[in-house]
Amino acid sequence: MKNELESKLLLSVFDKIRQHGTHTERQYLLDGIIAYTDHDGYTLFIEDALVKLRFGFHNQYVYDYEKEEHKQAFDKKLKAINAKY
Repeated sequence: MKNELESKLLLSVFDKIRQHGTHTERQYLLDGIIAYTDHDGYTLFIEDALVKLRFGFHNQYVYDYEKEEHKQAFDKKLKAINAKY
C-alpha cells in the first residue's frame, strides 16, 4: 500500500536512527524502531514490532501492517524521532 509520507522525513529518520541508535550487526535500534538496508544499500527498512516500512528507488515506499492504528502509532514514532534528535 502506497502512502503519503514525505521521502525527506523517512531519510531524515533513518539517518537519525543510524546516528543515535544502538548498532547491532546490520541494523540500528532507537526508541523501539529498527532501521537497516538491503545488501546493496538501495532499499531502506524501518520497522517496529507491528509495522514494517520498505523505502526504495524513486522514493517509493510500502507499509506492511495489520491495523490502521498500528500504522498511525508507527508514523507518530517516526515523527517523534525526527523532532527529538
